[in-house]
Amino acid sequence: MYPFARMAAVLWKARQAPVAQFTDATTCTFRAHPWDMDMFMEMNNGRHLTLYDLGRFDFSVKCGFWRTIKKQKWGLVVAGSSVRFRKRIFMFQKVTMRTQLIGMDHRWFYFQQSMEVKGEPCSSAIFRTGVTEKGRTVMTERVAQAMGEADFSLPPPEWVKSWIDADNTRPWPPEFL
Repeated sequence: MYPFARMAAVLWKARQAPVAQFTDATTCTFRAHPWDMDMFMEMNNGRHLTLYDLGRFDFSVKCGFWRTIKKQKWGLVVAGSSVRFRKRIFMFQKVTMRTQLIGMDHRWFYFQQSMEVKGEPCSSAIFRTGVTEKGRTVMTERVAQAMGEADFSLPPPEWVKSWIDADNTRPWPPEFL
């Protein structure tokens, strides 16, 4: 089930937080709940992705992006992701999530996110995200203009460009052997 109560809490706290810049790393914290666990009593990999959504919502509210999206009647979409899991997150552990916009091209925004417990990274993800209007992607230049940042540019770092290039070699639609 989608964590609506946790989402409400994240959004409430984000509204109370100091304003962030579009390039700032934002942080939110939460506890791992019993319903986040899998059969091995560690946080489920799918729950990591859902909670990363909440981290991007937190970022969006703190930097004013959310307000722009609502005003323009735009939506948000994830078009790709890559996640690394390195340490297990157990029930009731306090998790710190970091979110930062690390690049953009003409169509996509690229976010890096991590979850940490006691300062130790547990998982990290990169997300290719976009803004949508009437089922189509809004170009990032238009989004930046709506944010009042007409000249904003943030080329993706080389490792992100490598991920983009590698992902572009992946067949679509999927091919099965």
